[in-house]
Amino acid sequence: MSKDSSSKLWGGRFSEEMDSLVEEFNASISFDQKMAFEDIDGSIAHATMLANQKIITKEESKKIIKGLESIAIDITEGKIKWQQSLEDIHMNIEFELTKRIGDLGGKLHTARSRNDQVATDFRLYLKKQNETIIDLLTETMKVFVELAEEHIDAIMPGYTHLQVAQPILFSHHMLAYYQMLLRDQDRFIHSLERMDVSPLGSGALAGTGFNIDPWQTAQILGFQNPAHNSLDAISDRDFVIEFQANASILIMHLSRLSEEMILWTSQEFSFIKLPDSHTTGSSIMPQKKNADVSELIRGKTGRIYGNLMGILTVMKGLPLAFNKDMQEDKEGAFDTAETIIIILKLLLTMMPKIKLNKKRMYYAAGRAYSNATDFADYLAKKGLPFREAHEVVGKLVAIGVAEAKDLEDIPLTRMQNISELIEADVFDVIRLEHVVNVRNSYGGTSSEQVSLQIANAKKILGLK
Repeated sequence: MSKDSSSKLWGGRFSEEMDSLVEEFNASISFDQKMAFEDIDGSIAHATMLANQKIITKEESKKIIKGLESIAIDITEGKIKWQQSLEDIHMNIEFELTKRIGDLGGKLHTARSRNDQVATDFRLYLKKQNETIIDLLTETMKVFVELAEEHIDAIMPGYTHLQVAQPILFSHHMLAYYQMLLRDQDRFIHSLERMDVSPLGSGALAGTGFNIDPWQTAQILGFQNPAHNSLDAISDRDFVIEFQANASILIMHLSRLSEEMILWTSQEFSFIKLPDSHTTGSSIMPQKKNADVSELIRGKTGRIYGNLMGILTVMKGLPLAFNKDMQEDKEGAFDTAETIIIILKLLLTMMPKIKLNKKRMYYAAGRAYSNATDFADYLAKKGLPFREAHEVVGKLVAIGVAEAKDLEDIPLTRMQNISELIEADVFDVIRLEHVVNVRNSYGGTSSEQVSLQIANAKKILGLK
């Protein structure tokens, strides 16, 4: 029968009990229990392979697998109590298995190390998170495309330096985020391909003397291939770093979106309203409606960046192969995965409910003289050097600012006092709808180009 839980499964060469503080500091069960089902899946694959290779008998393999499956059921039902003294999820499950099927449980560790076991578990875990994020990104992109299609007529200011620059379609703005998320998804997809390697069979670092079949365990676990170098397989955490880097770029994009949601819902902008279901109030100011979801997304960006810097710093000076430092690879990755997933789910429920104040958007674009460039272009097409045209329109803008008028509201006769080249047709040229739709270059903000962008996006996303 196995040792009791107070004895270490590796304790044969030790004559002194581990200090209790060292035990607490050393243990990872508080967080790596998240990989319990991945650990069981890896162990079932390993037991199956051991029997097929005649390293253990078929009967032994069946008993081991049955024991592991019973543990999985009990974990689901909350019946397993994890023990810190057993350090990690692997030792806890092996101890539980040995309690249930006796010393046979110890055979499961034949031709395997905790090093290749944890690397396998972690890859399985992050593969699932990657796949979930990829699926959620598809759904999130659909929301932006649907918003663009629904509000194809809405004109708003476009900004540079956070100052009004030129008018654009709100749809064009939403499709910019679609493009960002499309790149994000592509990064996760390609990372998943590089992550899709099974370390199981690499042992502690140098492989094993048993006649194992790593291709078989890789296939059972859904990996494309086994690792080609056992030393690299054990020491590699590129897949964690790449996952964190992808997540950091994604959260940067979502933080930019959140900043705009916060700005646009302010009294000063009043471009959109967020749903009550995704906002909060103030304990002292009854009138307040706060964009807390967007603020928290913006705030959690620093946390996800920190997780990336954490794993990069852990790995930067480690000699091959495994070092205990690498236990620090998981908490940040778990936190990042869970944070990204809940944020995407929140956006899926919040963004379809936003309400646009189209009149306010249109007014803001016009009052800020976002059509001034087109006015200058109009004069340049009549032969006036652009620098002179720029000066003429600048003087007209100054009049508008002084008198609180849009360019369209300045009488033609006053315009002609500054330049005789200005004629009545200028009012058609500087009308916001014309300013938007004249920008018909590929990828531009015209209704025609935005409609093409929407059609292409719908094709990619499988939308009708």
